[in-house]
Amino acid sequence: MRSKKALKNIITSLIQQITVLLCGLIVPRAIIGTFGSNVNGLTSSITQFLSYITLLEAGIGPVIKAALYKPIAEKDKTQIEKILKASQRFFRVISGIFIIYLIVLCFVYPVIVSNEFDTAYTVSLIIIIAISTFAEYFFGIVYRLYIQAEQKTYVISTIQIGTTILNAILVIVLINFGANIQIVKLGSSLVFVLRPILQNLYVKKKYKIHLQEVNEKYELKQKWDGLAQHIAYVIHRNTDVAVLTIFVGTVEVSVYTVYLFVVNGVRNIVEALTGGIDASFGDMIARGEKEHLNKSFRLYELFYFTLITVVYIITMVMILPFVQIYTNGITDANYYRPVFAILIILAEMITSIKLPYSTMSSAAGHFKQTKKGAWIEAFLNLSLSIILVFRFGMVGVAIGTLVAMLFRAIEFMYHTSKYILDRRLIESIKRSIILMTEVLILVPVGMYISKFINADSYIMWVVEAIIIAIMAIVIVVPVNLLIYRKDAKGFFEMVKNIFVPSNPKM
Repeated sequence: MRSKKALKNIITSLIQQITVLLCGLIVPRAIIGTFGSNVNGLTSSITQFLSYITLLEAGIGPVIKAALYKPIAEKDKTQIEKILKASQRFFRVISGIFIIYLIVLCFVYPVIVSNEFDTAYTVSLIIIIAISTFAEYFFGIVYRLYIQAEQKTYVISTIQIGTTILNAILVIVLINFGANIQIVKLGSSLVFVLRPILQNLYVKKKYKIHLQEVNEKYELKQKWDGLAQHIAYVIHRNTDVAVLTIFVGTVEVSVYTVYLFVVNGVRNIVEALTGGIDASFGDMIARGEKEHLNKSFRLYELFYFTLITVVYIITMVMILPFVQIYTNGITDANYYRPVFAILIILAEMITSIKLPYSTMSSAAGHFKQTKKGAWIEAFLNLSLSIILVFRFGMVGVAIGTLVAMLFRAIEFMYHTSKYILDRRLIESIKRSIILMTEVLILVPVGMYISKFINADSYIMWVVEAIIIAIMAIVIVVPVNLLIYRKDAKGFFEMVKNIFVPSNPKM
């Protein structure tokens, strides 16, 4: 049963991320083409600054899910409702804090960009872009977390697929009708308000959850550890845009966000491969199935590492041709940055290597144990980025990100291996080295192949990407199946059991 849910979650998450990627090709390009790189940089920067408040949400989100795994496994509805009610109270407080943060941002942020935009213009965009974030906290976030803990991430993905497509259509229609950027962004915010409302309605109808009837209080353990850890994470994740906005300017932010769009698209596809898998691991941990957990994690590592090897080979080879096609005709900024592209992709590849281990740590509820590492990561990224941005610009920011992510990946590998899986750290390091070696060998091969293809249009770019993908798959998959023969046999047996059930477990 867990395997089928995990498969459904992964498939819908992949479809969601592909949808986000395709729609993301359309929307930013339309905004840059209509309003200019500086406006695109402004809206991207505002979105990043607003995302700082998500540290209060995402820090507590994994804690809530970890608390839910056991009562869900035991079908204890009373305990589930108490946890959700406590979570709802927390997020209502965050809604109030968000409003205060929004007011402060409306006073401070326009000063930062005052040389390029007037105050009224900037403040109106801040308020408009913030609408959907406030709605998420107030209406639907508790129910989203419950759906994820129930191993039904596919429900959330389906809702997000629909709203993402609707948003892209609305943006194009509004731009074609000559709407200004405020109207365009207001349309997007109203579309995304639908997400929390639909999540709310689904849980109430499907599970008959009625939080208004819950009076008993519940104390969420480790909430401050989770919160502190995510504060550090958000600082780390938003350092690049913040440093570039303050020390360089919005045009460079626009260039950065074009590359970030590609990298985020790849990251989201990679994260889709873990869609709901933390809930499956959390369920095993809650039931005390340690041997089964170890076996399942090894099989997942094989599948995941093989896939991301192929993904990052394609990304390394194809990112610069894509950026050249995507920004063709835009002359107000230099978008061709090969050194920056390589560094930022390497940083994200290391983050992807870390993901299975951080997912396992979260599923086990080990927030306090990994809190210090989160702060060290944030400090490394922020300090190095500020030091290096003056001499190297965007490249310096990318170096800071790379160093910080490498540290955090090693820390999570160590923690998961020693304290959750009880296995040697060298196993994780070995898999990572094999992945990196395959990428380093095959990227030059892919670049050599690309010389014979003139990818000067989206169609030719897709053709080239398919050729590179075939090359990578043909080499990487057989090599990994040979290296991990025992795990490969177990993986194929698991897949067989999903489609021809003989064992209800993963």
